[in-house]
Amino acid sequence: MDEIAVLIPCYNESKTIEKVIKDFKAALPGATIYVYDNNSKDGTDEIAKKAGAVVRYEYQQGKGNVIRRMFREIDAKCYIMTDGDDTYPADEASKLCEAVLQRNADMVVGDRLSSSYFEENKRPFHNFGNSLVRGAINSMFKSDIRDIMTGYRAFSYQFVKSFPVLSKGFEIETEMSIHAIDKNMRVENVIIQYRDRPEGSESKLNTYSDGIKVLMTIAKLYKNYKPMKFFTWIAAILAVVSTAFLAPVLGEYFSTGYVDRFPTLIVCCFVYLASMQSFFAGLMLSTMNQKNKQDYEMNLIYLDTEYKNKCSNKGAE
Repeated sequence: MDEIAVLIPCYNESKTIEKVIKDFKAALPGATIYVYDNNSKDGTDEIAKKAGAVVRYEYQQGKGNVIRRMFREIDAKCYIMTDGDDTYPADEASKLCEAVLQRNADMVVGDRLSSSYFEENKRPFHNFGNSLVRGAINSMFKSDIRDIMTGYRAFSYQFVKSFPVLSKGFEIETEMSIHAIDKNMRVENVIIQYRDRPEGSESKLNTYSDGIKVLMTIAKLYKNYKPMKFFTWIAAILAVVSTAFLAPVLGEYFSTGYVDRFPTLIVCCFVYLASMQSFFAGLMLSTMNQKNKQDYEMNLIYLDTEYKNKCSNKGAE
C-alpha cells in the first residue's frame, strides 16, 4: 500500500505531462505517481515513463472509465487526483494530503473558484457552467462544496474503495461530490490557485455536450439520492395541473347539477391517480434508499478493518 498515490488520467497530454510529473515528484517526494493513459495518440505514455511515472492503460474512452480503473487497482492511504494539463499547482498537494492523513477528511476539494479561476479561464461558458452546477448542487443537497467540477482532489482509502463509479466521462466529478454529500462524508475545501492551459494544449471538455451531461447527471442523482423530494414534486405538479382543469367542471356541476365535460373529468381523475402513484413511489424508494445507507455504513466497517490489516501488513514488511 502506498502512503500517497498521485493519480493522473491522461488523453493526449504530451505537451504538459512531463512537467506535471516532475512538479508532483518535487512537491511529494515519497508519493507514487500513476499515469493512466486513455488511448493517447501523441506519445503521452512514453513521455510519462521517461519522467518516472508508473504508466498503466484504460482502453474504454472517458475520464469516468479511467477513474474506475484507478480506484480498483491502487491501494493507498491518501489519493491525490489531478489532471495532466498543468492547470493545477503541485505545491498545493501537501495541503490536500494533510486534510486526509491528519484530519480524517474523506474528500478534499481543490477550490479554484474562490481564487484565480475566473481570471485565468478564458472560456466564459465554462465559468458560467461551473457557477451554475455549484449553485444547483449546494441548493438541492444542502451542502457547501465550493467547486463541484474541479479535477484536483484528495481522497481517503475508505472513499475510494466504497465509491461506485457509474459515470463514463466528465460527469465523474459531479458524481463524486453528490456521493460524498449523501453518505455524510467529511469534506474539506482547500483554496488553490488555477492557471489556464499552456498554449498548444487543448481542453477535452466540450462546453455544451458535456455540460448537458453534467446537468442530466445532477437530475438523475437527485432522483436516486432524494427520491421522496423528487417524486413529491412530480406528485404536486400533477395534482395542481389536474385541479386547475377540474375546478371549472366542479363549478359547473355545483351550479347546474350536470357534468357536460366528462372527458375532462375522467382525465383529471387519472392524473390524480398518477399523482398518488408518484407520491407512494417516492415513499417506497426513500425507504429503500435508507436501507442502502445502512448497508453502506456496515460496508465502511469492513473497509476500515481491511485498511488496518493492509497497513499492519505493510509495517511488518
